[in-house]
Amino acid sequence: MQQENHTLPAEETQALLHTLKTRFEKNMKRHEGLKWADVQARLQSRPEKLWSLYEMENTGGEPDVVGYDTASETFTFFDCSAESPKGRRSLCYDRESQESRKDFPPENNALDMAMEMGIELLTEEQYRALQLLGTFDTKTSSWLRTPADIRQLGGAIFADFRYGHVFVYHNGAQSYYAARGFRGVLRA
Repeated sequence: MQQENHTLPAEETQALLHTLKTRFEKNMKRHEGLKWADVQARLQSRPEKLWSLYEMENTGGEPDVVGYDTASETFTFFDCSAESPKGRRSLCYDRESQESRKDFPPENNALDMAMEMGIELLTEEQYRALQLLGTFDTKTSSWLRTPADIRQLGGAIFADFRYGHVFVYHNGAQSYYAARGFRGVLRA
C-alpha cells in the first residue's frame, strides 16, 4: 500500500506509543481480552505501521485497537475520534472525482490521502462495527470504501449516525463538504 518505508524518530515513537497506550487503557470495551504489551511489541516490530498510526493521530483520527485476527496475528486499528477526523475533511472521494471538478477543486481526495497514510477507508461493515463501540459522526459524516459498481456510475457512499441509527447514503464522488471526511483502518 505505501510506496515508501516511513519511520518515526525515537522521541515521536515514544510519544505516540504513550498516547496509544493511554487511549487503549481508557477504552477497554473496544478490545476486551487484548493486552497493551502485545500491541506495543507488534507495533515496535513494524515501524511503517507506527508511521501510519502517527499520520492517523496527526490528522485527528484518534486511532485505537478494535480487534485481533488470530490467523494473521494482526491487530486492527480504526479511527475512533468522536467526529470525522478534522485533518481529513473537505475531500472528494478519489482522484478521478477530484480532477472532474471544474470549479473549486479540493486539495486532495480521500482515497489518495488514505493511500499516502498507509491506511484504507472503512467499509460499510467496518463502519457499522465501529458504531457498536461508541457513538461516532453525530455532527459529521465519513466517506466509506465504495463498491466498484456504484463508483463506475459516478457515485460514492458515506455514512453518519443520526437519530440513534447508522445511515449510509450516496453522493456524487466529486462532492465534498467541510463536515465530511473519512475514517481509516490499519492492520498491524
